[in-house]
Amino acid sequence: MAVSIRLNRKGTKDRPYYKIVAVDSRKRRDGRYIEQLGTYDPLLEGTNFTIDLAIADKWLAVGAKPSETVNSMIRKARTAAAKA
Repeated sequence: MAVSIRLNRKGTKDRPYYKIVAVDSRKRRDGRYIEQLGTYDPLLEGTNFTIDLAIADKWLAVGAKPSETVNSMIRKARTAAAKA
């Protein structure tokens, strides 16, 4: 089973809200996921996402492939954690 870390869309029309999830790569975008890692709200200004780096590291260690968007969020979260 190939696991990917990607966005799962929630919300309504014109009001998107996303969950960052670990999911079987064969599942559809909004299908059932294995574990939730964080959230992303594109309508907020500034830091508009939260992600649990410990859970993300666990999934990356076992071979999960993050999407481009999620990968950039993980990098930003790591730099913010290093500064704090």
